[in-house]
Amino acid sequence: MNGVHDMGGMQCFGPIDTDAHAPLFHNDWEKEVLAMALAMGATGTWNLDQSRAARESLPASYYLNAGYYGIWLAGLESLLITHELITEAELHSGTSQSEPRSVKRVLAADKVASALAAGAPVDRATSAQPLFSVGDTVTVRNLHCPTHTRLPAYIRQRAGQVFRIHGAHIFPDAHALGQGEDPRWLYNVRFDNQELWGDQATTGHVHVDCWEPYLEATKPENVNS
Repeated sequence: MNGVHDMGGMQCFGPIDTDAHAPLFHNDWEKEVLAMALAMGATGTWNLDQSRAARESLPASYYLNAGYYGIWLAGLESLLITHELITEAELHSGTSQSEPRSVKRVLAADKVASALAAGAPVDRATSAQPLFSVGDTVTVRNLHCPTHTRLPAYIRQRAGQVFRIHGAHIFPDAHALGQGEDPRWLYNVRFDNQELWGDQATTGHVHVDCWEPYLEATKPENVNS
């Protein structure tokens, strides 16, 4: 979806702070939010892309001011209410007022480390053949999906070259809507800085991973000389 969360390529947000010595958490409650998000994600009640969509759907004013874990908390609250695991009244009171509902799985404390180490791979097998090959020039389609997408706005209608093929992966746009994994080919596409930012941009490249439905073959007249 088009929203304030899609900050790539936007002006006035300043540089990204990459301080290697910055603390992982600034307050104890942030640790608790991370723990709750991991525990509830492990239940299988929703998937990763649905959790991302919940955070992206927050009001812009809140998203810009809540901080990283404030956004995670609000997204988690929305998912819990949507899936009827808590009520609005319980959220505001901070106390349970009904019998707990069962979930598919429970992540036990002694299994957390191994579960995190194992991860959750998103590559999948598919019988479909990739439409593009390494070196092909492709153009990003001008899509304005009203729901979750991993397509950044700043590369839409821009041309680049397929740099690498990652294989088929879960397609997040469908996965977030509960439409199954719908595996699609995933490509790493290299864009010239000038293609993205204009002639005044410094020399260099930007690499973006793009699922196949985001791309189309570039027409010869649109290829930069």
